[in-house]
Amino acid sequence: MKRITLLSLFLVLGLSGCAETPKSETSSSQDATHQQEFTETNAEYAEQDAQYNVSGTYDPFEGFNRAMWELNYDYLDPYLARPVSLAYVDYVPSPVRTGIRNFLANLDEPANMVNSIIMLEGEQAVTHFNRFWINTTFGLAGLIDIATAADITKPSNRAFGDSMGYYGVSNGPYFMVPLYGPITLREGVGDTVDGLYFPLNLLTFWQSLGKWAFEGMEDRAALVNQEGILRDSPDPYIFTRDAYIQNKNFRATGGKQVAEEPEDEEFMDDFLDEVDEY
Repeated sequence: MKRITLLSLFLVLGLSGCAETPKSETSSSQDATHQQEFTETNAEYAEQDAQYNVSGTYDPFEGFNRAMWELNYDYLDPYLARPVSLAYVDYVPSPVRTGIRNFLANLDEPANMVNSIIMLEGEQAVTHFNRFWINTTFGLAGLIDIATAADITKPSNRAFGDSMGYYGVSNGPYFMVPLYGPITLREGVGDTVDGLYFPLNLLTFWQSLGKWAFEGMEDRAALVNQEGILRDSPDPYIFTRDAYIQNKNFRATGGKQVAEEPEDEEFMDDFLDEVDEY
């Protein structure tokens, strides 16, 4: 619910630009000029993709996505997401942050269990189940990670988007959403399905939004050390897109296969290691 809402808004804004309006001769001439500029721009993007994109990404809205990338990268992240995330990490006591992080992670365990079963990962499914009932019962609804203390280590998260990818469903179109960041159609649908599982289905819209915000602040603060990698990449937009898609492809195989890496693989390795933790 939390992600599909933003995705739906993105789609509405994108499709609203397709509505037809009466055109004068002058506007038709301007449209022809704009169309030529649009074609030339897309040709430039296609040339860049041929050099850098090796992940089989379907990015039919690249022009618009790049505009949203610039909005995120140049304005929303440095002036909003980054400072808020660092302030949260720096000023909220560590025990409080740990409790919030444990509680929110515990909410995802039933979905992790179901998707592990779908992906034929029986041992991981049992582990997710054990972690959920132990932490919920003895860890104050998950605030305290009793399971890890009992040496029941949490496996990798499994989302329904990963399950669909495991059975050959493609990522679908790639989108760059303001403030939220990258997402694919498969992930958007998968997140909606995951939200139907207990106890995520009990959350209201605002509670889901709060969960997304707290998790996002932790994730954004953890990526501060990777900012130089992104800044030094030949094309930050393509680098981010390919890293994201490769990470989704890797998760969809259960971590058993690694996709071919782009030419700037020395940047990609560290970035993917950091992203895969989340």
